[in-house]
Amino acid sequence: MNYIGTRGFKEPRNFAGALLDGLTPDGGLYVPESWPVPAFDLKEASAGGYGDLTESLLNLFGVNVLGEHAVKAAAAKTEAAFLRNGEVPLTKLEDNLWILELYHGPTLAFKDMAMQMMAPLTDAALAQRGEKLTLVTATSGDTGAAAVRAFAGSEHVKLIVFHPLGRVSPVQRLQMTTVEAENVLNVGVEGDFDDCQKIVKALLTEPSLKTAGLISSVNSINWGRLLGQVPYYLAAAAKSGADKPEFVVPTGNFGDAFAGWVGRKIGGNVGHLHAAVNRNDALNQAINTGRYVRRQAVETASVSMDVQAPSNFERLVFEASGRNAETTKAMFDTFGQTGAVTLSPELQNALKGEVSASTVSEETTKATIKLAYEKYGQVICPHTAVALAAALERKGDAPQIVLSTAHPAKFPAFVTEALGFEPKAPDAITDLYGLTETLTEAPADVAAAVTTVKSFIEWL
Repeated sequence: MNYIGTRGFKEPRNFAGALLDGLTPDGGLYVPESWPVPAFDLKEASAGGYGDLTESLLNLFGVNVLGEHAVKAAAAKTEAAFLRNGEVPLTKLEDNLWILELYHGPTLAFKDMAMQMMAPLTDAALAQRGEKLTLVTATSGDTGAAAVRAFAGSEHVKLIVFHPLGRVSPVQRLQMTTVEAENVLNVGVEGDFDDCQKIVKALLTEPSLKTAGLISSVNSINWGRLLGQVPYYLAAAAKSGADKPEFVVPTGNFGDAFAGWVGRKIGGNVGHLHAAVNRNDALNQAINTGRYVRRQAVETASVSMDVQAPSNFERLVFEASGRNAETTKAMFDTFGQTGAVTLSPELQNALKGEVSASTVSEETTKATIKLAYEKYGQVICPHTAVALAAALERKGDAPQIVLSTAHPAKFPAFVTEALGFEPKAPDAITDLYGLTETLTEAPADVAAAVTTVKSFIEWL
């Protein structure tokens, strides 16, 4: 299994190369050279043990270049972060409607499954090469917390996390800034998530950093991160017993939704994919109007979705265009330079054939949190509420699975406002308060970020 780039990079990389690169040298995203066809019974594997399913999928996508031990360790880590009392955390709300809880890992968010998996794979890849790695990531909250927990204390990795200052929930911030680890630097950027993401993309192609040593990312721009999210689509569909259920995904950077697309592409029991977005609805506008515009992100209760330039949209465009790297490169070069691009009618129609999207308001988000408690007895986070609202708006006879991406206690203020009482917080959250925070504040400036990274990483 080799990997190529969405913008035309064709020097084949194996999984280890794609994992450690993060972005392709020309600024594109890695995708498989061709989509693999499972030699095993995918339906049977999806209904079996989650660790076994994950291990089979990792081998299918060439992760076995890192060795059997690394694959098994990664599968075990993601299994431990996923299960609820030893079972797939799928709860039936009513006929043909389920909610999939993806927040049973160490930081109480869906990012844990992939991040816990990435850590042993990265260590194995670095051990093979005898090298060290600088990891940089942009986060709207949950990715950074999961990355800090997964990589803290690593002897091979230095991790720098950029988050929009004042635009993550207090719990999300504390989960990043209270971890005591000499190999981790938390940077609060005076801007929004898209500013953080722009900095990370620039760092990954910065010549002075690339020539000095390995630098990569743990955002879902990294194929290894995204791959860790594929198994739960297959396991949830099998657990539901439904035929090709629709998945409704609360969407920020589009990595989670694209993982579902991958599950469907390889023949999994995954039906239609619907991306539910908040007021930061550039993705929805692109798919439904054909106009993709990067506006300043506005702050919402579903802070992890406050994204106006979702990176993984590039992977979808590449696939929807018939894997046309020239079209993909031209579109995202224009978008990067001007912040706006108009899709051709052919591309827009092709995108609609792959995924649909809709926007959910703050008022509807709050009302849906209340409805979920009163009608279903479920206390949910704002991100989950966005997805549930979209699902109920679309609900017909087709089976639907709504992804619940974070514990509601990570967003106590908004949930309390909606319900009139504060969600019960687990010890993993209450223990954070009172701990010492370590945080570096910085402007939304690439040059300043390069200086910050260089000063933190002694091996440069």
